[in-house]
Amino acid sequence: MEAQVLYGRQLALSANEAAAVPAGTQILPAMQVDEHQIICQRCGSHLDRLRAQLPNQQYYCYQCLNLGRVSTLVKLYHMPEPNAFATVPVCTWQGTLTPQQADCAQSIKANFMAHKRQLLWAVTGAGKTEMLFPGIAWALAHQWRVAIASPRVDVCLELAPRLQAAFADVQIAVLHGRNPAPYQYTQLTICTTHQLLRFRQAFDVLIIDEVDAFPFAANPRLAFAVNQAAKVEGAILYLTATPSQSLLSQVHRGELAISYLPLRFHQHLLPAIKVKLQPNWARLLQQGKLPRDLIRQLQQYQQQHQRFLLFVPRIQQLAPVFAVLQHYFPHMTGETVYSADPGRLTKVQQMRNQQFQYLVTTTILERGVTFPGIDVIVLGADDEVFSTAALVQIAGRVGRSSERPTGLVWFICHSHSRNIKRAQRQIRVINRKGRQLRASMPTVSQHYHD
Repeated sequence: MEAQVLYGRQLALSANEAAAVPAGTQILPAMQVDEHQIICQRCGSHLDRLRAQLPNQQYYCYQCLNLGRVSTLVKLYHMPEPNAFATVPVCTWQGTLTPQQADCAQSIKANFMAHKRQLLWAVTGAGKTEMLFPGIAWALAHQWRVAIASPRVDVCLELAPRLQAAFADVQIAVLHGRNPAPYQYTQLTICTTHQLLRFRQAFDVLIIDEVDAFPFAANPRLAFAVNQAAKVEGAILYLTATPSQSLLSQVHRGELAISYLPLRFHQHLLPAIKVKLQPNWARLLQQGKLPRDLIRQLQQYQQQHQRFLLFVPRIQQLAPVFAVLQHYFPHMTGETVYSADPGRLTKVQQMRNQQFQYLVTTTILERGVTFPGIDVIVLGADDEVFSTAALVQIAGRVGRSSERPTGLVWFICHSHSRNIKRAQRQIRVINRKGRQLRASMPTVSQHYHD
């Protein structure tokens, strides 16, 4: 085993595998076991003794099994991160930032340099990725190791080509559970947040994208992973359009610096949510039908070749909705997609490549993916599965390109639920702040009328 495989990592190895580790490797316990508690040293979970028990008074961690089993029968092997990078990368991105983006980018870079923790609260479509480039460029030039982590595989796959284009001479590791490629030691890593559990004090800069998204927001093990994967003096940046109360509380307590951008990169506002009450949509679907207004809208899409996402609350509703669309609109190409769909990554890429006119999807595509020029329809938007943050993120899929900065966000629902009202209110507040920011700018093109 080469030393590079262990730089900044913690790997659970059996005795046979450990025989090949290089000199200088640190050997750490995989589990902390005493009479009071059992704690996994990889994911930080406090484990139930009976549930974690193996034969002969041995124990394993059932919380991070998806990364391979950790137990009292193995050790964790680690080598400190040496920042052993031979080249000095440069940023090859040729774009320009708006003055507002540039202000946020400068703040991000300054906080990286100062080893601080920061929140970037930016409206969906603000150009968060591009605002990272100056800070990442500075960090890479100073031999720092950088990682961008997201809760969603789809987000990682969308980020990877954009980062590779911006840093053309940098080798980038893209780590997620569905990637069969062997691990390589690189200065820049893009990974799912679960993959951070394999790292230990590795990154000088750690960026967490979509920090409010499932599963990160609901999983304390992933917050543990962030703190463990970053160096003790490392800089951490959280990115989101819908920050949690916990993050905002950290800002108020002075534990997080904050940058805020309520305006999209093309300076148009977020599309407003249009709501249509349709109490019997579920019954119609059982009869192989869709609401008449929705059919009319889809007829327009068929004639105009307009691309769209159609969200449904439940996986079981994907097939019947898709069947109705195929029956009424056989000439429109589309597919269904959900989190455990084995063809998910391929289908999302086909939608990016404009091979499909539409996708019928669950909340898996609520964030982190960009399909320029689409509209969005949510069937059953009042279902409890759609949180306020999810509804705002879904609305944020629309109007993301300067060629088509507006579009339709249409919620079809049984009732005007609290989450829908909150999402509408949140968008109104963001847009009000966006208008104020736009009004304060020296020049604004005349075609901004939203």
